[in-house]
Amino acid sequence: MVHAQTDSTTKEKKIDEVVLVGYGRQKKSDLTGSITAVSEKEFNRGAIVSADQLITGKAPGVRITNSGGSPDATPNIRIRGGSSFTANNNPLIVIDGVPLDTSNPAGVANPLNLINPNDIESFSILKDASATAIYGNRGSNGVIIIKTKRGGGKLRVNLNTYVSVGTVSRYIDVMDAGEFTRFINQNYPDFNYLLGVGGDVNNKTVPGKIYNTDWQKVIYRNSVSSDNNLSVSGSLFNKVPTRLSLGYNRTEGVIRTSDYERFSAGLNITPTFFDNHLKIDFSLKGLFSKLNAIDDGAAIGGALNMNPTLPVYVSETGLTGEPYDRFGGYYQNVVPKGNQYLIQGQSNPLAVLLQRQSPQKVTKFLGNAEINYKFHFLPDLRAIVNLGLEASKSDLKTVFSNNAVATYRNPQNALIPNDYVFSPGVDYAENQTIVNQTMDAYLVYEKRYSGFLSHFLVQGGYSYQNFKKDGYKDQYRYDDASGLRVPNPGTPLNPNNRYYNVLNLQSFLGRANIDFYDKYLFTLNFRADASSLFQKGERWGYFPGVGFAWKVNKDFLKESANVNDLKLRLGWGRTGNADITNVAGYYPSSAYFSIGGTNSQYFPGVGTYSALPFNPGLSWETAETWNGGIDFSFFRQERISGSVDVYQRKTTNLLAKVTLPPGQGLTNEFTKNVGSLENKGVELNLTVIPVKNETTSWSVSGNFGYNDSKILDLGDVKNIQVLESTLPVGTGVKLATNVVGGQPYSAWVLQQVYDANGKPLDNVYVDRNNDGVINDDDKYFKAIRPRWTYGFSTTVNYKNWDLNAAFRGQIGGLMYNTRRIAQGLKSATIPSNSLNLNNTLASTADSPFTISDNLYLSDYFLEDASFLKLDNVTVGYLFKNVFKSTNVRVYASVNNVYTWTDYSGQDPENFSGIDNNFYPRPRIYTVGFNFNF
Repeated sequence: MVHAQTDSTTKEKKIDEVVLVGYGRQKKSDLTGSITAVSEKEFNRGAIVSADQLITGKAPGVRITNSGGSPDATPNIRIRGGSSFTANNNPLIVIDGVPLDTSNPAGVANPLNLINPNDIESFSILKDASATAIYGNRGSNGVIIIKTKRGGGKLRVNLNTYVSVGTVSRYIDVMDAGEFTRFINQNYPDFNYLLGVGGDVNNKTVPGKIYNTDWQKVIYRNSVSSDNNLSVSGSLFNKVPTRLSLGYNRTEGVIRTSDYERFSAGLNITPTFFDNHLKIDFSLKGLFSKLNAIDDGAAIGGALNMNPTLPVYVSETGLTGEPYDRFGGYYQNVVPKGNQYLIQGQSNPLAVLLQRQSPQKVTKFLGNAEINYKFHFLPDLRAIVNLGLEASKSDLKTVFSNNAVATYRNPQNALIPNDYVFSPGVDYAENQTIVNQTMDAYLVYEKRYSGFLSHFLVQGGYSYQNFKKDGYKDQYRYDDASGLRVPNPGTPLNPNNRYYNVLNLQSFLGRANIDFYDKYLFTLNFRADASSLFQKGERWGYFPGVGFAWKVNKDFLKESANVNDLKLRLGWGRTGNADITNVAGYYPSSAYFSIGGTNSQYFPGVGTYSALPFNPGLSWETAETWNGGIDFSFFRQERISGSVDVYQRKTTNLLAKVTLPPGQGLTNEFTKNVGSLENKGVELNLTVIPVKNETTSWSVSGNFGYNDSKILDLGDVKNIQVLESTLPVGTGVKLATNVVGGQPYSAWVLQQVYDANGKPLDNVYVDRNNDGVINDDDKYFKAIRPRWTYGFSTTVNYKNWDLNAAFRGQIGGLMYNTRRIAQGLKSATIPSNSLNLNNTLASTADSPFTISDNLYLSDYFLEDASFLKLDNVTVGYLFKNVFKSTNVRVYASVNNVYTWTDYSGQDPENFSGIDNNFYPRPRIYTVGFNFNF
């Protein structure tokens, strides 16, 4: 991300003073709710691919954790802990007045990749219900309003470009070939003939030629990426404020073939008519992206497991003929068995990457036209209509190349080489179209006075949103006759595997702002929402919000020269959450049936139908929030400024999938309202400016948030296991459970027993209920999510030089270190029929554990995930008037500089709390140029 010089100091000041509040804007000094504004000058710097990376660590109470270091890593955004434990917990994202669909387009893990970060001017983060109630049924998890840049003023041309190199900052410690060979010779000498290539496997003697392959370095690379953006802005076309932008980003992941490419274009035009009584704000954004979606789990896990004594390519061995020439030149662990061959164990992880292509192409349009008419006969009355369209088309495909080991087949279950065949070609394809429509229409009457009633605003109107998703999923199968993959048709009544889903929301909304003496501020918000997810009797929800603020500095302290602003805030509101399509689909309260497969037909071509689970009594999740806050600014030039907030949010009618008793005539699970959840916490935002003069400025900003989440009630449900917390060890083992009194997504584990030297005892756990048996009744709960999060940054400007450093971290939280199991177990013996060695056996000889049913849920594997991360350091220099009025800023930047942590694994920052086959976050070195003409 390259940061342009701000177009003008006036524009920068306006960003600081005005905050978007949803269906309008307010001066920051007039806010009564808890809203954090982050402007362009405060954004994170360096190599930025997606919009969420701009504000990570910048707002108190906002935890943004991406799923890893891939170019399309999923961002998990939690504002004040989230309001649910099964419904969607990410906040509502609104871009230029268009609320985005919370279900991502196919092939898109990160929807915020679908907007160019260079086009963004500011974020407004609405956190408490007195502010978010205006968004009603979509406001419980907070709202992030994104405003893109507009044109105006004199003509300006800006060109930003950077090149970056990414490296893996930390590798997993596994054995090299020498260590692995010694380990096998010491612990499993009867199997040393499986080391290397060319050993006597038939007679089980002599190891082969030993290679020394670091498989992690085989699949990882130094990535090279670039980002280029051109914008033209000003008052063009007969003095119409206009901004046109073009962008191109190409980001390589540090895993080979993990490539992302994005083309973007944006056009914002704001013409006015009829002596400025009619203003139309057009905002149009088009984007095309392409991602090669790799099987990163197979590649990363394969690199950790693969026998390091084996080579990468067959050409390294000198072997030719059957079967070595079958795999496209990649060495596979194929061993002779008599006059036959057998493929064993881990596939070559480089071949997993290079013999599979999965291009995911997405074309997206996001646009709106906001028509703002100020009545001639009553200029204080405005009519506003906002028409928005979000449309996307996804084209996905997975293709295996010739000789790909993933397609290697043995149709006759024989070992004769000639019976082996490959089935390359298309393995999966999907085409999807999304069309989402938005229409808002409302009236606003606003008047400012002097005296007792200083400001009066009232607005009300109607909102319509319709979300339509239409697509085809093409499955493929192996064809015995041709040896190729061919399309696998769907059911008789749906041969094209089509899906079609529609969600409709309709609302009435209103707001009133009433200020007395410009120091006592009142805000009232109200929204009535209807959702097609629910039956008519449960369809409407009503969401009020009220806020009050007192400008103390205009009362008792108005004569003070050192108090610029001191404002007390108090707010209450009710919001809803019905975003449950991720767990219950689009029709959770209606009776629908699905067509059975070809094997479940009464007669040929006559299919059977199965009832889908539904709950006609399903209703909204509802959250009530209290918030109290203080905003302050002290001393000349606002040397100290910030805010403090305390809050309590209680969510009732929590939605969850629960198990039905047998014999209900439906599937064994359906969605119902089951209980309640509480979040409470404290937030602090602080900026200090120690130095500010004509040549030098130095500012330090910091924030921290404390959030304590607790499940209060689950009705008649004892606990709800979290399906997404399945461990990669054992069979179907779930780490996390929701239980009354615990934090949502808490680990449910056994308490490990240690000897006098602190060494864990094998299969010995605390009998917490003293019944002499170790079972589920002895498990206890440990909070996985951190309660404390924080971030701070410092910026120094000296003449033409600038320096910025940004930090963030968390205190507490737990990480389940899967590698301590996968590489910390010892096996009494390798099974006698095994022909495979891999680095999973790379345990220490004195490992304390053997496999048992209880082992996987020992709290021994949970580690403290506290960390402090130096996220970015950027140094820049501005060359002024290089050519006439052209300014050039040159900068160097490093992202993911260093992490301080006691966690023994690869990275303590992982939203799932389970560290397994984690795509490493790269350390990125960037050099960039910013040209302003």
